[in-house]
Amino acid sequence: MKTALITGCSSGYGLETARHFLAKGWKVIATMRRPDRDLFPASGDIHVLPLDVTSPESITRALDVAGPIDVLVNNAGVGLFGAFEATPMTTVRDIFETNTFGMMAMCQAVIPRFRERKAGTIVNVTSSATLAPFPLVAAYTASKTAIEGFSGSLALELADFGVRVKLIEPGYCPDTRFTENGAERMRGLITEPYGLFANRIFEGFSQVVDVTQPINVAEAVWQAANDSSDRLRFPAGADAVALSRQHEGR
Repeated sequence: MKTALITGCSSGYGLETARHFLAKGWKVIATMRRPDRDLFPASGDIHVLPLDVTSPESITRALDVAGPIDVLVNNAGVGLFGAFEATPMTTVRDIFETNTFGMMAMCQAVIPRFRERKAGTIVNVTSSATLAPFPLVAAYTASKTAIEGFSGSLALELADFGVRVKLIEPGYCPDTRFTENGAERMRGLITEPYGLFANRIFEGFSQVVDVTQPINVAEAVWQAANDSSDRLRFPAGADAVALSRQHEGR
């Protein structure tokens, strides 16, 4: 039985991915800042642990309790929607602390464990916003794009040790708690000069038909975790797949 440790499992992609791996017969270490065991079915193969990716102490404790793992899924992240002009740099730094530096810290913590075993897979969840520019998500996109470059380099760095690195690029998914979880952080970031523009963007999103579902991301993570090739990127959702093809054709 293989073991996957997944960050950010309280909702959205992380929750769906943890349930998906559990259904596939894996042992799952589902981590989140405030553990909630009731989110998962009764099973001896699911273990819920507290983990804050912005805290080195929290990372160390969680990995020590988890024990040996085969796959790390770096899913934990926070969203931000608003005009960059109105976004305080303290907020930008907060976004990078979780989305970028927190993900890097998780990688740095597991690499020695994987390297010594000469086996292991790191799966980093980014966004289709890295494939094509979208308005009003400049800081968020920057935090995710940094991980794209980081992961590509890291994949080459670890290949000789039998450690694989993969990227998941989810499309637009209205079923996540992106807005709800970031409501306080986003308050006041759509200032008057951007009001009408933002309304047009919101209206456009509401008319998107081929949206991404959490299960699309869970299935892409599953595919990446079990992929033995050198493939790096796995778009998730019909819209992300389409954007990926456009991106490759540029």
